[in-house]
Amino acid sequence: MEDPLIAAIDQGTSSSRFFVFSAKTMEVVAKHQVEIHQTFPKDGWVEEDPLEILSSIQTCIRHTIDDLQVKNYQVSNIKAVGITNQRESTIIWNSKTGQPFCNAVIWLDNRTVQTVENLIDSTPDKNKEFLKSKCGLPFSPYFSAVKIRWLLDNHPELRDLFQSGEYIFGTVDSWLIWNLTGGPNGGIHITDVTNASRTMLMNLQTLSWDPELCNFFKVPLNILPDIKSSSEVYGTIQEGPLKGICISGCLGDQSAALLGHSCLEPGQAKNTYGTGCFILYNTGREPVESKHGLLTTVGYKLGPDAPTIYALEGSVAVAGAAIKWLRDSLGIIKSTSEVESLAASVDSSHNVIFVPAFSGLYAPHWDPHARGTICGLTQFSTRNHIVRATLEAISYQTKEIINAMNLDSGTNLTRLNVDGGMSVNHLFLQIQADILGIPIVKPQFQEATALGAAIAAGSAVKLLDMNDLAERPSETFSPRPSSALDAQYKKWQMAIERSKGWD
Repeated sequence: MEDPLIAAIDQGTSSSRFFVFSAKTMEVVAKHQVEIHQTFPKDGWVEEDPLEILSSIQTCIRHTIDDLQVKNYQVSNIKAVGITNQRESTIIWNSKTGQPFCNAVIWLDNRTVQTVENLIDSTPDKNKEFLKSKCGLPFSPYFSAVKIRWLLDNHPELRDLFQSGEYIFGTVDSWLIWNLTGGPNGGIHITDVTNASRTMLMNLQTLSWDPELCNFFKVPLNILPDIKSSSEVYGTIQEGPLKGICISGCLGDQSAALLGHSCLEPGQAKNTYGTGCFILYNTGREPVESKHGLLTTVGYKLGPDAPTIYALEGSVAVAGAAIKWLRDSLGIIKSTSEVESLAASVDSSHNVIFVPAFSGLYAPHWDPHARGTICGLTQFSTRNHIVRATLEAISYQTKEIINAMNLDSGTNLTRLNVDGGMSVNHLFLQIQADILGIPIVKPQFQEATALGAAIAAGSAVKLLDMNDLAERPSETFSPRPSSALDAQYKKWQMAIERSKGWD
């Protein structure tokens, strides 16, 4: 058991996880997971406790290390740690004490709708894409700069705290790295290019915080972390079982999954079906400005001197969260495990169309005022039709984004790599293949996000060479032609229009 190991922290919206991989095979040696609690103080607000996020990671590390030692591995075998995280979620904390100013404002949070409206109104021609040429992103409650601006507007005392240098900002990666590398006692305040590209404050060309963008949002530069590449030694862990081990990889979760799927060439894409649904399409070394409602973002940068790989992204706010809603809010299913059998019990949704726009529509519509809509119900409709319509809804949202990617890139996607919790549902993957008309490829190893973080960390310390990574076994779902799909997609587009402008 002397082989070198690489570890990965995977801090997601609903849980935190810690993985240890063999550096030789990239197989998982040990892992542990802890659920994260969300709070909803007001309609549209979504928060998490930053201290709980940190504590959950520490718990995962302890349990995994215990398991590792039972299996006769030494902690000293771990040569590097990578971090991947939920993106855009915004944390502000005291740099002297480590105490958060307030709960983390989670990426799903929609409290900033009016802030977004005010910002759009302040631009020439009231253009929601006014800053897109610089940062790749439209105005939306989704992104971190808007959340910081809301906090500044609603907590005026923050301005003085920021100016004094007492409080700093970070996304979840920055919060974790700062704490793990010493916190108030010399913690390193950094982020990587993938996370920084989700703030609306980083210039996509220079990969630096842009003074004009920061001035527009009235965000002081001194509160922002230093921007690093996705793969380099940032610092060492100062306490706990991993003391002395370097942190050498950092990517936002969707970029990590792109890397974990080995989407290393332009024209390759992946979709992660988690709480939301996120499609990333590798566009190579030049950013592609979307004309069809997508985001331009950083895919990864594997070293300070390595080329920056850009991506087009289509973000869907609600995917797996719609299944959870069927269970927890409507009570029409008892567990997520029965979704596949219920949906398979009917041959179609029989014109039931569900648009799960609980917090508005993301790409390609960008309408924060849209709300969830179910159309086409008749007395014949049952819960089984609604469950199947939920699977179709996620598939149709993906189709909208893939169509936009094809137009922006000028090349039609030929296959889609998938991962995430919903990909255990084979009926869903077949529905997705049918609706897209291209093969869906599901690797047997589904932890692409953690794998991507481990690859970045291992690459930085020369334990891995990207060219040597073996292709992993996978399962392919081939599309089945159907004359009814086009008509059903038109009904979906009608339902989308009906969902808009409700709030």
